[in-house]
Amino acid sequence: MIPFVTIHRIPDLVRAFGPDGEIALDDVGDGSWVGAGIEVGVSVLAGHVALALRSAGNVSRLQFRWRGDLRGITQYLGDHWERSYGDLEWRGEVPGRTMPWYFLAHDGTRTHGYGVRTGPGGLCFWNADAEGISLWADVRSGGVPVRLGDRTLAVAEVVCREGRSGENPFGAAREFCRQMCLAPRLPDRPVYGTNDWNYAYGNNSAELIADVSGLVSELSPNAENRPYSVIDEGWAEGPFNGKFGHGPWVGNPRFGDMAAFAARLTGLGMRPGIWFRPLTPLPDSPDSWRLSRDRAYLDPTIPEVREHVASHIRRLVGWGYEMIKHDFTTWDLLGRWGSEMGPSPTKDGWTLHDDTRTNAEVLTDLYRTIREAAGDARLIGCNTVSHLATGFHEVQRTGDDTSGRSWNRNRRMGVNTLAFRATQHHAFYAVDPDIVAITNAVPWGLVEQWLRLVSESGTALFVAVEPGVIEPKHRAALRKALEIAATPQPLGEPLDWMTTDCPRRWKLRGKTVEFAWMGEMGAWPFGD
Repeated sequence: MIPFVTIHRIPDLVRAFGPDGEIALDDVGDGSWVGAGIEVGVSVLAGHVALALRSAGNVSRLQFRWRGDLRGITQYLGDHWERSYGDLEWRGEVPGRTMPWYFLAHDGTRTHGYGVRTGPGGLCFWNADAEGISLWADVRSGGVPVRLGDRTLAVAEVVCREGRSGENPFGAAREFCRQMCLAPRLPDRPVYGTNDWNYAYGNNSAELIADVSGLVSELSPNAENRPYSVIDEGWAEGPFNGKFGHGPWVGNPRFGDMAAFAARLTGLGMRPGIWFRPLTPLPDSPDSWRLSRDRAYLDPTIPEVREHVASHIRRLVGWGYEMIKHDFTTWDLLGRWGSEMGPSPTKDGWTLHDDTRTNAEVLTDLYRTIREAAGDARLIGCNTVSHLATGFHEVQRTGDDTSGRSWNRNRRMGVNTLAFRATQHHAFYAVDPDIVAITNAVPWGLVEQWLRLVSESGTALFVAVEPGVIEPKHRAALRKALEIAATPQPLGEPLDWMTTDCPRRWKLRGKTVEFAWMGEMGAWPFGD
């Protein structure tokens, strides 16, 4: 048996970097490295290794390196910063590969896990190669070193798990996800329903959503666990006036009184939900609230901005919305999508109003603000940082948008994220692999398979149904899918995920099912 390389020990190397390059540190023993006003502490505790930083305000990044012989590892799988982008896959050794938060290492027999516990104080990613494992922690505030003062930053808690003989990689990954998250916030019942984005794309209305919600309600036979109707972008005054993603956050003329519409959805047998973008300014937002990196967004380190966000969440809940989908906070704060971040989630040089908090802490503080304001309402995080959202969101959008216009996008974003992030389901939160859209633009033979996969996977199911498309075959498939999704199901398992980024063979509800994802024309390689 190939020996397991443990990192539950003092690292062999600790390095610090500032805006001008590496800062020399001396290993003074007893898990401490010091130099130039910096002290890095490493404590080996029961179950994890704690990493801490005290700094004079000159540290942007830290590297921790554990040497070991990983030549026996044949495949690696990493996670993503926020949503995934159709690009998760098992790969061979790629020493410079950025693997945010955690990674799995398979030696042909066992699957080991290496990661940081959820809720770290730094934005963390891993590199792995034949000679060892590196953890990198980005501890910037905005694009400059965090100014900690007398405060000690809890950078991360490092954990690892030795794989067991006889367990499959999917099971090992699921167990490791549970190990990384000590206190997930989970829904008490399966989450399912409808979301209008993938047929309306912001051109929605109260009548349109009420019609589709009535259909979904009719086709959802479970009386105890009723479906959600999540109103997506398009309901507020901003989109009506040509400013998508903006308020004022009151119903536009296509919707009217949003509290009255929530009551209408409830009367249809649905649980009302609504979309919100927290960090875009209102017309009367003070200029002092703006983010220095991009004045188009609000700076969440300003107390008045956090209260502004909280007041809108409280209003949405007060209107009667039981689920709040909040969106775009990672992009609005850091200015990069997860697919663009690589080893650096934001550019250098810009500052936050409060530069004593790391970017990881700023996002965590924002999620906490939204959680507290939401009370008992459920939260879906979209474009939110996975490892920081646990404990705050019951549901997490784990992949980039699926589509009612392009099947290729469903295959890339939907099937891929479900296959490679399903192990996070009910370990971190309820996984939402995004919408199954029934529209004229996407072949039903392919959509029907995607609908079956999501509904039988045990994860959250949201459907988008284009009015005028529905035929008896669609109604029958929807009724079956909604009935299954309303009750707890065993987690779907991709059986061929180690050899493809778009698994065809799945174990669903105790049976092996094979899908045909490619259609008549195969993959479209030119983007979507």
